[in-house]
Amino acid sequence: ISDLMEDLWGVAVAVFQVWMFVVVFLIMLPAMFGLSLGVTGVYIQVLVKILEWATLRIQRGRQEESSVPVPLPNGIIERAGGSMEEEMGQPRSSRSLVGGEFALSDALYFYKKGLESIVDDQVTQRFSSEELASWNLLTRTNHNFRYISLRLTVIWGLGVFVRYCVLFPLRITLAIIGLSWLVIGTVLVGFLPESSVKNWLSELVHLTCYRICARGLSATIHYHNRYVIPYHNRYVIPYHNSTLCRPQVGQIHGGLMGVMQRSMVRSCPHVWFERSEMKDRHAVTNRLKAHIAAKTKLPILIFPEGTCINNTSVMMFKKGSFEIGGTIYPVTIKYDPQFGDAFWNSSKYNMVSYLLRMMTSWAIVVNVWYLPPMTIQDGEDAAQFANRVKSAIAQQGGLLDLAWDGGLKRGKVKDSYKEEQQKMYSSIIVGQNSSSTEEQ
Repeated sequence: ISDLMEDLWGVAVAVFQVWMFVVVFLIMLPAMFGLSLGVTGVYIQVLVKILEWATLRIQRGRQEESSVPVPLPNGIIERAGGSMEEEMGQPRSSRSLVGGEFALSDALYFYKKGLESIVDDQVTQRFSSEELASWNLLTRTNHNFRYISLRLTVIWGLGVFVRYCVLFPLRITLAIIGLSWLVIGTVLVGFLPESSVKNWLSELVHLTCYRICARGLSATIHYHNRYVIPYHNRYVIPYHNSTLCRPQVGQIHGGLMGVMQRSMVRSCPHVWFERSEMKDRHAVTNRLKAHIAAKTKLPILIFPEGTCINNTSVMMFKKGSFEIGGTIYPVTIKYDPQFGDAFWNSSKYNMVSYLLRMMTSWAIVVNVWYLPPMTIQDGEDAAQFANRVKSAIAQQGGLLDLAWDGGLKRGKVKDSYKEEQQKMYSSIIVGQNSSSTEEQ
């Protein structure tokens, strides 16, 4: 028995040594110096070939078996797409209405819009995982596709083994190392006096730890237009779901996230707010103005949506971020959903559950576009400026440009939205009234 235990111990030590060699010399050290051995690129190419083969096999299975499920279309219903005036004006113009007269047929427009919202709401569907056109061999998009053929079942089983028995422990190891170094490094840098050396060391610590964590997630990031990256006295506006090596604005958290926030703020001027303070727009604006006024500080990273979106659209930007002046550098971030779901539904999953889903996905593949700087124009208010920046971000990433407030994720529709619809309908009636008067 003792000989068997010694043999097992020797095997365990050998496996641990190989494991640490892979982690330290093949992943961590190249990541720290910004180098790549090309392993992730080959891994992504192999994944693409496997997923393409699985898609073709599923399509063939649909032709052979009627029981194979068909993916749902992107839209459950077909919307008219016209404005209230266009959809309501034609029925009203076909009748000779007295100015200001209400037509019973007008109610059909609101009835139709209400049913469309119930069946296919444009807001709530932005807070669920994006539907894929084909199965990516992950559990979240599995509709019993793995039973189509024996080979597909074997590939799916091997994928489960690789993701949970190889990638998951490797990613946990790298995450622990990266986050530990981030906390320790930022705390140590925080003891240094304010200077250019401190800023350089802070960025080095942040960047090194982010690289280690990114390698742990098999992240492949494609940057575009990097020549427009700002360096001082600017602020960056990406749409949510991103992390850059810049001072950030966000809500104070507890637990592990709180420990990281408190350590990071010692070395870099992040702006953290209490939840109650975030509701005070003037307090937020004043703190942001103070940061922008400091000429030597790094650009600050702002998420003007205030919530996470599922990578299909861009929702309303809070205008407070656009009232402080200065130059804005918009950033568009678009994830490839076939390799993994980067969306975090915080109302359904906690941070630990979300990280487990991320660490057991295939990879994180993302494109990042740095857009040309934008400033507020003459005669343009903060809301119009915010919409212009939002439209530029949506257009670059091929995302839907929605006017809805992301706060509807947890709240009720504001009375102002209802009043806006009422005013639009009233203007239509007034317009009919004016036309009738002119004809008389």
